[in-house]
Amino acid sequence: MRNRALTWRCRLSFRPMSVSYRCVIVVFLATIGWTSVGSAEILVAPESPILTIESDRLYSDSLYGAAAAEAYESESAVLAAENRRIEAELTAEEKQLSKMRPDMEPVDFRVLADAFDEKVQRNKLRDLSQRHDARRVIFLRAARPILEGLMLETGASILLERSSVLLSANAIDVTGIAIGRIDAAIGDGSKLLIENADHLCLAGCARDEN
Repeated sequence: MRNRALTWRCRLSFRPMSVSYRCVIVVFLATIGWTSVGSAEILVAPESPILTIESDRLYSDSLYGAAAAEAYESESAVLAAENRRIEAELTAEEKQLSKMRPDMEPVDFRVLADAFDEKVQRNKLRDLSQRHDARRVIFLRAARPILEGLMLETGASILLERSSVLLSANAIDVTGIAIGRIDAAIGDGSKLLIENADHLCLAGCARDEN
């Protein structure tokens, strides 16, 4: 209905060539879901019973996702240096255990050997990966009401992952709109992560203290 009204208005004002070009541009922008306010262009949610979204881009292109990726890289660099130190310590400890074994009772040696094995099996890289996954879960929880709001606004009853759809029009993809609204709501997620600190601690905080 909106597009038809725009087309009719343009036909009435079809006089100079420059005006006709302007009308074509207005109709085109309305068709793909863009509008103009002053000199700024903003995305407008399409009216459609079905919407699509790129969940990976929703996360990675958001302020929150960018901050999470930066944190992961920083923590990975610190962890790599720590792992090199721990590896050197474990190698020295293993050699010491080997020297001590002939002079120790089997039971006493087993206690030391079990403690050594526990140290070796601690995988802080896995903990880091789990924390990264936890950040994504927190993001998706925060994004859910925003996506639900988009569905209500557009009259959509289904929101599909775009990569799982064989063919779809760009006009029903709301990834860009959703990113803008999520950024406005949670920013880089600093406050959100503080509120969910306990959830992040499920990814290795207790082990890190040992």
